[in-house]
Amino acid sequence: MDAIAPLWNELLRQQEHTLFQQFSWNRLAAEAFSDRMTLNVVAVDSDAGAAIIPAAVHHRENRVELLGECLFDYRDVLHSGDNEVLSAAWHELAKHEKPLHVVAIENGATDQRWSDFSPTPFANAPQVDRTLVDEEGFRLAHSRLGRQMRRLQKQGAMQRCFSGTESNVVRHIYDCKRNHFADDHNANVFLDQRRCEFMVSAATMAGAACDIYTLEKGSLLIAGLVTFRDGPVRRFYTTYFNPEWARSSPGQAFLYEITAQTLAENLSCDYMTGDYAYKLRLANASKPLLRLDATAQQLSEVASGSASRAA
Repeated sequence: MDAIAPLWNELLRQQEHTLFQQFSWNRLAAEAFSDRMTLNVVAVDSDAGAAIIPAAVHHRENRVELLGECLFDYRDVLHSGDNEVLSAAWHELAKHEKPLHVVAIENGATDQRWSDFSPTPFANAPQVDRTLVDEEGFRLAHSRLGRQMRRLQKQGAMQRCFSGTESNVVRHIYDCKRNHFADDHNANVFLDQRRCEFMVSAATMAGAACDIYTLEKGSLLIAGLVTFRDGPVRRFYTTYFNPEWARSSPGQAFLYEITAQTLAENLSCDYMTGDYAYKLRLANASKPLLRLDATAQQLSEVASGSASRAA
C-alpha cells in the first residue's frame, strides 16, 4: 500500500474529498482491522488517467467493502482522467466474485465516480453552514441552550480543549462512551475496544487538526466532543455525555457551545451521519448520503459493461 502513496496523494490534490479518503486514514484502517478485512486496494495508472479503489474483503460478511470498517462516515474512490481507467479498476475487483457493499457515499459523488451503479438513499448528515448563519445569529436562535450552558458552568462545569495528541483524553472519552452506554448494542459501535483504539491512533495522527473538547467538573467528565478540522469544515465525529447529568442536557448544550465557537472561527459544522433529534435541533442544512449494495453478478456486469463500452 505504501508504494501507491504518491499516486494516492496526487489524486487527492486533483479533486475534493473528505479526510476519510486520506492515505494516512486508510493505511491505519488497513493495519488496525487486518484480522477482519483482507486488504485489496486496486490502483490503475496510465496515460489516460488514474484510479484507486481502497477496497478490502470483509471476512465475516464475505463481501467487498471500502477500507475503514464501520468508522468512516463518507466513502469514495479516487479517480482522475478517462472513465475507462476507473472501469478497469472495477473490472479487477470483480474478479473476487463477491458482492459489494458501500456505506455511505455523498450524493454529489455519484455522477462523477459511481455512475455505473445504482446507489439508494441511506441517511442524511445534518450540518450548520457558516454561509447561512454567523455566531451571533446562531446564539440568538438557540438562546435556551445558551442559558443551559451557563447553568452548567454555574454548577462548576468547565470547558477544556486538547489536541489529538493528548491520547489519554481521547481514550478516556471512548472508555466512558463504551462503559456508560454498554447496553446500546445497535448504536454504540465503540463497545468494540479495537474501534476505540483506532480512534485514539487517528486522533494522534491528525494532531493539531483534531480538536478534543471536554466539559468537566473536577475529575468527572460531563461531556466530550472529538472533532476533526477538514478544510473549511469541523467534523463532529463523536459526542459523549455523562448519563448521570442527563437532566441538565450537557451533550446538547455542549454541542451548541462548540458549534457557536466553530462559527466564530469561520468554519462550518458537520454533525456526520444520522438524523438524530439533537443534531436536527441545531442544523440549518443537510447532506444526503447513499448506500450501495451490488451482488457479485451486478458488479461483474458493471465491470463487463464498462469494458465493452471502452472497447
